Amino acid sequence: MELLFAALGGAILGLIVHFALPGQDSRGLFWTAGWATCAAIVVWEALTWLEWKSDRGWIWAVTLVVAALTGAAVARISARRRADRDRELFDELLRGQAA
Repeated sequence: MELLFAALGGAILGLIVHFALPGQDSRGLFWTAGWATCAAIVVWEALTWLEWKSDRGWIWAVTLVVAALTGAAVARISARRRADRDRELFDELLRGQAA
């Protein structure tokens, strides 16, 4: 049951990160949230395998911090790569080389 709450926390943090960082128009709404959710699930499972107890605060803190950092990294990288690819395509179109 706690895994579900960790995943939900990761999804909520991913949505918050999506709206907090610039470049929202260059990525899908659930792209960042999906990655943050996956990170939360993987970290939670890894920490439970290391016998961290779910009734302690540290497992929650580490899981949610990693989820938020993953969401922020994905959001920033996605926005930058999309801007670069859009610029390249625009340059190709101006030169008449695009198919």
